[in-house]
Amino acid sequence: MEYIVPLNSRIAVLCGGMSSEREVSLRSGKNVHAALVRLGYKNAEIIDVSENIMNELKGYDYAYNTLHGKYGEDGCIQGILEILKIPYTGCGVMSSAICMNKEYTKRILSTCKDIPLIKSVFVKKGDDVVQAVKGLKYPIITKPVSEGSSFGMTKVNRPEELEVAYNEAVKYNDDVLIEEFIDGFFVTVGVLGKTGEEFATEILEIRTKTEWYDYDAKYTKGLSEFIVPATGLSKSASELVKNIAVKAHQTAGCSGVSRVDFMIKDDKPYFLEINTNPGMTDTSDLPAQAKVMGIDYDNLVLMILNSVGLNK
Repeated sequence: MEYIVPLNSRIAVLCGGMSSEREVSLRSGKNVHAALVRLGYKNAEIIDVSENIMNELKGYDYAYNTLHGKYGEDGCIQGILEILKIPYTGCGVMSSAICMNKEYTKRILSTCKDIPLIKSVFVKKGDDVVQAVKGLKYPIITKPVSEGSSFGMTKVNRPEELEVAYNEAVKYNDDVLIEEFIDGFFVTVGVLGKTGEEFATEILEIRTKTEWYDYDAKYTKGLSEFIVPATGLSKSASELVKNIAVKAHQTAGCSGVSRVDFMIKDDKPYFLEINTNPGMTDTSDLPAQAKVMGIDYDNLVLMILNSVGLNK
């Protein structure tokens, strides 16, 4: 792997932060920092992002963003870095803001007729949620529109469960996305590479011991089985998933790295969401996807580091 960022650079590994995904981000940041040091970047330092971040970033040459959720994955930290003229990894302000909002991601991707979207409704604060879902078939999934790691998500099997599920979602966001539940299995695929030269990683299939891929299944060892490369798809469906992932990444204006999630039913993929700053923990999807392609953790970190400057 080519070293684009000089080894003597002072790199701020941004993690922690003020979102509900703080603990996951701290784990990602710790792992990435250790990899950077192994790679020879001895001046890499961890910064637990706070409201004082603009002052704390003074003197750094680059930023490696491992923040997840609000303020870190929604364009906010990206905007600060743009103002400070500090090159940073991953997606830029616009694509981060778009993809953090599941509804607006779907609106952007709906311009591509060959990206299969799940039937859904968008419920804004003050809307009648019971009336809004009348066109959907149960079971359904209620989701905060701008939240990650499955926080606030609930599977709703019957109409009488809707109010409790909706109230759980609005604890995190005023606006809620409600989708029909796809009774299939979850797959995810990473997208890496320079703009115009993006490529998909191998597809990772996840079989969980929980009813669906919730927070516990994502971050508790033993509750999910990672199958990579995925075995539950035909060859043609696998190629389709990879092609859709790259197209979604490009259409949303992503750069450097993303991870695109799908549900699979009857060998057909249904787009779920784009993650513009995928987790880098011991149980995260992207490192597992890269590893099976021959890209170990340290080289994955270096590949993402080399994306600085692509997000302009």
